[in-house]
Amino acid sequence: MNKQLYIKEIQALFDDVQRSRIFEDQKMMTDAVPVFPVAEINDEYEKRKGTEGFDLRDFVMTHFDFLGAKVSVQREDRLPIGEHIEKLWDELTRDAYEEKGTLLKLPKPYIVPGGRFNEFFYWDSYFIMLGLQVSGRTEMMENIVENCSYLIQNVGFVPNASRTHFLSRSQPPYFSLMLELLFDTAGDETIYTRYHDTLEKEYAFWMNGEEWLDHGSSVKRITKTTDGDLLNRYYDAENAPRPESYLIDIEDRESAGNEEFYRNIRSACESGWDFSSRWFADGEHIQSIEILNIAEVDLNCLLWHLENTLAKSSALQDMREKENYFTERAAKRRQMINKYFWDENTRIYKDYHIKKNTKTPSEHIAALYPLFLGIADQEQAEGVANAVAEKFLYQGGLVTTTKNSGQQWDFPNAWAPYQWLGFKAMKNYGFDELAEKIKHNWCSNVERVYKNTGKLMEKYNALDTETIAGGGEYPNQDGFGWTNGVYLTLKQN
Repeated sequence: MNKQLYIKEIQALFDDVQRSRIFEDQKMMTDAVPVFPVAEINDEYEKRKGTEGFDLRDFVMTHFDFLGAKVSVQREDRLPIGEHIEKLWDELTRDAYEEKGTLLKLPKPYIVPGGRFNEFFYWDSYFIMLGLQVSGRTEMMENIVENCSYLIQNVGFVPNASRTHFLSRSQPPYFSLMLELLFDTAGDETIYTRYHDTLEKEYAFWMNGEEWLDHGSSVKRITKTTDGDLLNRYYDAENAPRPESYLIDIEDRESAGNEEFYRNIRSACESGWDFSSRWFADGEHIQSIEILNIAEVDLNCLLWHLENTLAKSSALQDMREKENYFTERAAKRRQMINKYFWDENTRIYKDYHIKKNTKTPSEHIAALYPLFLGIADQEQAEGVANAVAEKFLYQGGLVTTTKNSGQQWDFPNAWAPYQWLGFKAMKNYGFDELAEKIKHNWCSNVERVYKNTGKLMEKYNALDTETIAGGGEYPNQDGFGWTNGVYLTLKQN
C-alpha cells in the first residue's frame, strides 16, 4: 500500500463516513488504522453497504483501530503546576517506528501536543523544546531536531504534522531556531555543521520556483512583487477538502464561490493560524479567505533567520561562496521586511497584499517577529511595543488580533507561542516592564485555569479570565505541549 495514497485508497468509504457524521470529530477517521488489507475492506464495503441492517459505524469500528486515546491528565491529588508538567512530558511522549494508517514513521520518540493531536507537529515542537530545556531533557530536544531532519531529508520539508494527508504542506519553518535553541543548551557548534545539508534542503523547499517568476507573479510559496523583490507566502500543493475537516470544508466551499477555496484553507493551516480574520478579504467570513494573495511578516522573518543560520553554518565550514550568498540573501530580506511589512501610519508590522500592492488591514500579533528576531530598529520596536500595550495585552495575556470573528486565532484568545515571542521581543529592545506584564498576565491565567480544572489548555481567553477559550472547528484541547513549554520557560526567565 502506498502510504501517501492511503486515504485516497479508501475514498468511497472515507467520503461516506465523513458525510454521515458518525464521529463528532472528523479527525477520528483520518487517524484510524485499518486492521485488514485495504483492498479487502473496500470489497467488503462495496458488497455490504446499502444492504438490510447494514450499520456504517459498526462496519468502521470492526475494520479499523482507533489508536491513541485522548491525553487528559487530571489527578485528584492536584500537584503543583510545575510537577504536573514534568509528569506530562512522559505522558505526552510517543514513538512511531513503523507506519500505521496515516501516521508517518519517525526515527526518534517525540512529544505530541495532547487532546485530539496525537502526532508530531512542526512548529509546536519548538515551543515544547523551550520547556524541555528548562526540564533538562536535552535528549528529547535532540530527538525533535533529529525527527525534523529525517522528514526534511526524506520528504523535502517538515509536514504540518506526521501524517500522510499533511504531505502537501509544512508549517512555520522553525528548524533553524530549533538548532539555535539546542546550541544554546548544549553549546556544541557541530550542531550547525551536522545539519547544514538539512537547512539547505528546507530552504530549497521554501524557495522552490523562484527562477520561474515574472514581476507581479507567484508560484508555490514564493512571489515576486511588481518591483521585482522576492517574498514568501504560505501555500498547500493540493486544492481539495482537508481529510481531517472534510465535511466542514465542503460545506464552506459551497457558499464561497472561489475555485481556490480549498487551497486557501489548507494554506492557512500551513501558517499555523487556522483560522483568523487575518486571512479574510472581508475581515469577517471564512468564505472570503485569500491567504494565497498575502505575503506574511512572520514567514519572511523566519526565512531571514534560516538564511542567517545558513550563512553561519557555511562560515563554520569555510564555505566562503555559500557564506556570502546567504549573507547577501539575509541582508536583502531584512530590507524587504521593512519595505513591505512595516506600516508607517499605524507604527506596526502588517502583512502585504500581493495583488493590491498594499498592506493588509489586519492588526495582528505576528508583528512581534521582527522584534523577536532583532530585525526591527529601536524606533520600529517602540511603535510595536506601544501597539502591544494599547491593543493586544489584556488581563489574561496577549491576544492574536484586534477583531472578534469567532475564529480561534482571533480576539479574545491568547496562544502560548505569542506570549514567549512577546516577552522576548520586549526584552530584546529594553521594554522590560512590558515584558514582565506579558509574562505575569498569561502565567496567572494558566495557573488559574489549572487550579480550577487540573488541566493545561491549548489556548486561553485573555479578556474574560473566568472563561475557558473557544472558537474554531473543535473544542479547546488539553495537554498541552506548547503551553507546558512556554509556561516553564517564562517562569524561569
